[in-house]
Amino acid sequence: MRNFITVKDIGNLKVAVAEALEIKADRYKYCELGKNKTLMMVFFNSSLRTRLSTQKAALNLGMNVIVLDINQGAWKLETERGVIMDGDKPEHLLEAIPVMGSYCDVIGVRSFARFESKEDDYNEVILNQFIKYSGRPVFSMEAATRHPLQSFADLITIEEHKKKERPKVVLTWAPHPKALPQAVPNSFAEWMNATDYEFVITHPKGYELAPEFTGNAKIEYDQMKAFEGADFIYAKNWSAYSGENYGKVLSMDREWTVSERQMAVTNNAHFMHCLPVRRNMIVTDDVIESPQSLVIPEAANREISATVVLKRIISELK
Repeated sequence: MRNFITVKDIGNLKVAVAEALEIKADRYKYCELGKNKTLMMVFFNSSLRTRLSTQKAALNLGMNVIVLDINQGAWKLETERGVIMDGDKPEHLLEAIPVMGSYCDVIGVRSFARFESKEDDYNEVILNQFIKYSGRPVFSMEAATRHPLQSFADLITIEEHKKKERPKVVLTWAPHPKALPQAVPNSFAEWMNATDYEFVITHPKGYELAPEFTGNAKIEYDQMKAFEGADFIYAKNWSAYSGENYGKVLSMDREWTVSERQMAVTNNAHFMHCLPVRRNMIVTDDVIESPQSLVIPEAANREISATVVLKRIISELK
């Protein structure tokens, strides 16, 4: 595996999950694989789980790790071509990227949607510049449109906790005071559509995700109906995708907050969320603290998903 951006990059999901469970049983099994190899983690946006889990994964494999916070531990970077650089950004990304590549063997990039241009966001301009100019394998630590390390961890978690071969998995929109990207729901939908699960997406009208991500999922605008008989509930806020509403908050309807009322119609479903989560906006205290909540095991599996990805990438380095 050269780069890790989408579910297609991981190949057969059953094989990937089996590899993940093998690593989870002995996470230092391949501790010599990354000897004398360096991972550079580049953050354009803040992080807790991604930073810690990916760095831990690299250490599990014996790698050296460099962490670079753009705009904090480095020069502010210009990202647009053709710009007259007479402002507060003294360095261009197109020079910075190959310099970064000269100091490492693998690069992880975290760069959120900016909501300035849907075209730029959905073309993954920054991530693709790293792929084009770094000369190194690149993996996404969350980009404008996807968060594949999170979705891989979500899949591992579901596989560990499912009680039947084909569980019903529901992705539900929930209210939030800020406009959030579609990356996590896009990515979760993409990965769930690659399984044989029964997959349902529920949200208010106006919050439809891009069709290339929703795929064959059933779209249900009635949240209570969507929750009926569900085995897993994955809650996440996202801003509007379509047309002139791109990146906007269209609703703050607290009726969509996941509470015991909705969970009561499920099949004693597990609750999932990628974290961080705004309690009593996305989910009530009672639900997230219940025995059926998987938010901590899910976060812990981020180390495992990152270890699998890095293992595969460095195994193919010359």
